[in-house]
Amino acid sequence: MPAHFGYTDSPLDPKDGPADGITRHEWICPGFEPVLPLLFAERFDPWRRHLVARGYPVPEGPGSWQSLMALRDPAAPAGRFAPALYRAEDSDTAFLTDALLAYLRERRGRPWFAHFSCLKPHPPLVAPAPYHRHYNPAAVPLPKRRATPAAEGRQHPWLAWAIAEQTLVHHFNEDLRPEAVGEADERAMRATYYGLCNEVDDNIGRVIADLKESGAYQHTLIVFTSDHGDQLGDHWLYGRNGYFDPLFHVPLIIRDPRAGADRARGRRVDRFTEAVDLMPTILAALALPVPEQCDGYSLLPFLRGETPADWRNAARFECDFRDLRGHAAETGLGLAAADCNFAVLRGDRYKYVHFAALPPLFFDLAADPDEFEDRAADPAFAPRVLAAAQAVLSWRQRHAAKPFGNTYVGYDGVRLTAART
Repeated sequence: MPAHFGYTDSPLDPKDGPADGITRHEWICPGFEPVLPLLFAERFDPWRRHLVARGYPVPEGPGSWQSLMALRDPAAPAGRFAPALYRAEDSDTAFLTDALLAYLRERRGRPWFAHFSCLKPHPPLVAPAPYHRHYNPAAVPLPKRRATPAAEGRQHPWLAWAIAEQTLVHHFNEDLRPEAVGEADERAMRATYYGLCNEVDDNIGRVIADLKESGAYQHTLIVFTSDHGDQLGDHWLYGRNGYFDPLFHVPLIIRDPRAGADRARGRRVDRFTEAVDLMPTILAALALPVPEQCDGYSLLPFLRGETPADWRNAARFECDFRDLRGHAAETGLGLAAADCNFAVLRGDRYKYVHFAALPPLFFDLAADPDEFEDRAADPAFAPRVLAAAQAVLSWRQRHAAKPFGNTYVGYDGVRLTAART
């Protein structure tokens, strides 16, 4: 059975059972063994107990997972970016890695499949020593943005609303407004984020070293990726909100251990890939069939040094920003819940953002790589904007109701027909 370690955000599908029986959005994906889940709703309690057992002065009571992760060393100099209370070997990332390594040692010589999900560098941005000072704040880049939040917000109504609505407490450990954050704190925040990334990298290195020591490295398919990025102040946004590239351009590193991949080792692929490609890739590597509902494509040809001639020429991603509890977006933007969404078509040079009930955006990335100049209303770009809108519509039509799109129903029965890709 596949094993799960760490955080998960896999809600059960309401159509598979009564909606009133689903009490939270955090569930282990059906079919996985929850070896060590760390869930928000459970306050990361396994790690909390670990810290208590190690003698750390962790407050008792129903504290949140944020408050646990934000604990700082009381002996360190005061400041928003002081090191964590716990040592690096006791961080949540190291705690998870230790559990995975123990699991692998128990399964020496036997097949296994593990989903290993580190939460960091997710906020709160608190890093254990020495990662809190691994990067020099003076050397990190400042956010890319216009002079003021108001000037930035003039690009689009959604952006102005999102800048005004956000909270920065988990990035700066204080509930500030964006314009109140000084340069020193911006740099320290980013340096801390990079340090947390480095910590994840070091712990993945521990896993790879163990696989090599046991001889399993040459038999293990490794996929490293992230669910999203962080704006870190770009365009005056912090966190995962927005239609900008840094949120969706995430790492994807795959190592296929088989000899067929030897000639492509170290290859950097410059074609558009999407998260939906991961499931078909893993299934293809295991010689298992890919379900009809999968929208992605196997990446194995790239791992063999090939480039499919008919590969996609753009990436597509969507965001639904409705707020069904507080109705913040609906009220703030004057939209119906069903209108609170956008779809993005991101090509090599041009990027189109289609809102259901707000004006579209169009960027010429060759002239404007940081997405400051909206050209959607520029007559010179009108034909390209139209073509992009049509491409988004065509894509949605192709992928609508896909699980049943190739099901034949006739007098001679019901069967799944071969689909042309």
